[in-house]
Amino acid sequence: MTHYDAGALSKMTAQLDENGLVHYQLPIGEQLIDMNALIGKNITLDYQGKIACRHCSRVTKKSYSQGFCYPCMQKLAQCDMCIMKPETCHHAQGTCREPEWGVKNCMVNHYVYLANTSGIKVGITRHTQIPTRWIDQGATQALPLFRVSTRLQSGLVEIALAKFIADKTNWRAMLKGSGEAVDLKAKAQDLLPEISAQLDDIKLRFGADAVELLDEPVVNLTFPVTQYLEKIGSFNFDKTPQVSGLLQGIKGQYLIFDKGVINIRKFGSYQVALTVED
Repeated sequence: MTHYDAGALSKMTAQLDENGLVHYQLPIGEQLIDMNALIGKNITLDYQGKIACRHCSRVTKKSYSQGFCYPCMQKLAQCDMCIMKPETCHHAQGTCREPEWGVKNCMVNHYVYLANTSGIKVGITRHTQIPTRWIDQGATQALPLFRVSTRLQSGLVEIALAKFIADKTNWRAMLKGSGEAVDLKAKAQDLLPEISAQLDDIKLRFGADAVELLDEPVVNLTFPVTQYLEKIGSFNFDKTPQVSGLLQGIKGQYLIFDKGVINIRKFGSYQVALTVED
């Protein structure tokens, strides 16, 4: 047996190698555990019954916004509704919860992209989060489509595209397999005429250079999964403090066991210990 000390759980970090394979690490406290190396082994995650806010370390009975206590969730800009709905960004109105944080994270280049997760979808991400955002969503293909100057602008472009394609991932479908490859380039060409009027409006509002159409190659991603599940059941630390089984793979932020999956991101700041059967 290999035992890792209990610590605060954080969403998995990941890198894409030169062959497009995703390599995952699981942060537990100060430990960074190579999860690809554990695929094919029996592992156990033990929730210790304690949650400590990732910002202020206050002990909390419930984790909000993936790892914060309620007061921090209410005051931090990264927990504001505009993070989920970027088209509602209110930084320009002077009402941002943390203006300096907004300048560093929202008033910077963002990309609008197409991805193949449980099907074709549109999404946005900061320039620093490529390809992390695609990995977190379980995308097997991704295509950067536009570059814009702010999060608000990316949200406006996303809304225009979302009238014609999905802007959310069906996580159960995403976890059932790799899905069929799609021609993202062709789909982009079909979509561009549909949103030309909206793009003109955005350029009129923010300037002619506000939206830059890109010509980038499609990025292909492969996830370390030996076997997908036919029926998806999810584990929840609040109901089942101990999660164990044969680790069959990892996709998005999900660990895929032989009897179910667990969304690591959902349980940010939960104190968890890991045991591996050697």
